[in-house]
Amino acid sequence: MEEFLSAPFWLAVGQIIMIDILLGGDNAVVIALACRQLPPNLRTKGILWGTAGAIVLRVVLIAFALTLLAIPFLKLVGAVLLLWIGVKLLAPGDEDAHSNIQGSDKLWAAVKTVIVADLVMSIDNVIAIAGAATGAGGNHQLSLVIFGLLVSIPIIIWGSQLVLKIMDRFPIIITVGGMLLGWIAGTMAHSDPAVVAYIPQNQMWNYGLGLAGAIAVYLLGMLSKRRASPQH
Repeated sequence: MEEFLSAPFWLAVGQIIMIDILLGGDNAVVIALACRQLPPNLRTKGILWGTAGAIVLRVVLIAFALTLLAIPFLKLVGAVLLLWIGVKLLAPGDEDAHSNIQGSDKLWAAVKTVIVADLVMSIDNVIAIAGAATGAGGNHQLSLVIFGLLVSIPIIIWGSQLVLKIMDRFPIIITVGGMLLGWIAGTMAHSDPAVVAYIPQNQMWNYGLGLAGAIAVYLLGMLSKRRASPQH
């Protein structure tokens, strides 16, 4: 019980919620597209069942990720992926990830579409959330993940438009989110079993690598954005 009252636990919960809002905003779009052809009386059921299936699948994937991150070098790989995701968040491309999502007028076909699309689009969420959970330590990492998901999913589904408007109004939120992923990447790399014997395992190093990851994402993101912008 003490674990749930600790500052690292609630810090990780906050990180998971922010990750889900930043990286999971597409989920609301996926659900809307998949359920758009359902009769009005079935749309709510399609949204609820599709979301429930996506949550269960997400928890299973993260449970596997938490186990796999105990294998040497996998946290380092995850850290590199998180850095890349953070940079992409700061300088997104023009590709439309939703163009091939087909709606269906059958309830369970729509539910299946939601779950499959969420699976394809949730790899970045899974890596980031697993990294945030391992940073909290303790024996309640999966409980932490489930709690964070349960809090953030309603925000994504019912508050996605509000969240998007806030992000448009205050772009600094996107920048902070990308740097958060860089921070998690740095702290994840610090605790990889392959490097613990070579890097001091103390808070100074942990925070130092986290800060280095955050700065790296910011600098690479700004460089990528500058290269992608039209030359005048």
